[in-house]
Amino acid sequence: MPSRRSFRFSRRQIIRGLLATTAFGAATKLNACTPAPTSSDAAGDAPAADAPADTAAEEVVVGFIYVGPKDDFGYNQAHAEGAAAMAGVPGIKILEEASVPETAAVLETMRSMIEIDGAKVLFPTSFGYFDPYILELAAEFPDVQFFHAGGMYQEGVHPKNVGSYFGYIDEAQYVAGVVAGHASKTGNLGFVAAKPIPQVLRNINSFTLGAKSVNPAATTQVIFTGDWALPVKEAEATNSMADQSIDVVTCHVDSPKVVMETAEKRGIYSIGYHADQSPLAPKGYLTGAEWDWVSIYTFLGEQFVAGKSLVTDDIDNILRGGLADKFCKLSAYGPAVSDEAKADADAAKEKIIKGELVIYEGELKDNTGKAILPAGEKYEQQNIELEKMNWLIEGVKGSIDG
Repeated sequence: MPSRRSFRFSRRQIIRGLLATTAFGAATKLNACTPAPTSSDAAGDAPAADAPADTAAEEVVVGFIYVGPKDDFGYNQAHAEGAAAMAGVPGIKILEEASVPETAAVLETMRSMIEIDGAKVLFPTSFGYFDPYILELAAEFPDVQFFHAGGMYQEGVHPKNVGSYFGYIDEAQYVAGVVAGHASKTGNLGFVAAKPIPQVLRNINSFTLGAKSVNPAATTQVIFTGDWALPVKEAEATNSMADQSIDVVTCHVDSPKVVMETAEKRGIYSIGYHADQSPLAPKGYLTGAEWDWVSIYTFLGEQFVAGKSLVTDDIDNILRGGLADKFCKLSAYGPAVSDEAKADADAAKEKIIKGELVIYEGELKDNTGKAILPAGEKYEQQNIELEKMNWLIEGVKGSIDG
């Protein structure tokens, strides 16, 4: 029987067809003809035809939904790598749907995974899936767990079957900033960013503070493109930075591929994000702030198989962690990174892991001169003020207004 990859219709098209079918018999025929999923869409083999009836029932079906392709060298690839690790947990069956926009299309995908494939846990991974789409389906399917990658969940406000998980990847950004501060000859750094939401601003500010820890005169020029995947604008922003004598560039967009490749062509250094982009810039890639979803997804898969859930309070509705908790990591150092830079970066990383280095410690001002933190005060990583960040640190050139 052919694999799902060779089937002509997407999951969204299938659910549209099912919803339009008026006769139960016709729907049954469509399901009977649907090819079995393979590792491209569902990790792990489907139960054999002669397997005991309760074999499939014992599997926990988990669906992952991505806003872009799974091989984007970025955000979606990092999540897909984590999903592949969860697939290795005995008793877990993985479903995947890629390139689902942040529109009502994700409702159809989630509903399909629940009603057709029997998913009991969903990971709609993109930021814009949360409100209203996850919230709408969570209310309709209270027995399904919805895990969202972001800082959106509020206790007492959102459904109990919704969870929020995210990493303090700004810790890795700080360490990457240390490397950038050493590598830059001009002291001019660049940051191509999608949208000025708290998670993005936190990365920009932490990267800048890391650079300033070794070069107090360092500055970061930020350009917001306006959306998560705009390759033309990302290339234009990177080229503009190179034209302005910026010699180290990094980013927070869904796929850093264009930024890395453009920086390499222009002969400037690059620092990656989400996943390892070193193959894209073999000469100029310094390091990168990577997600390590393998650890958290494996852990959660084990919890699901053990029958634990958000609703019964066996799993926290808010899961957070940083370098110490293996939610994130650093890419291997590139050939252009000096021994001095490696030593300082490694030292900063070790201090963060041990809790000896707090990134946001006063005195701090924003880039308009407004006081953020007075001397002697600090924001620990768990401080809710960091989740609401709406400012750019002193030393960042740019505005959250565009």
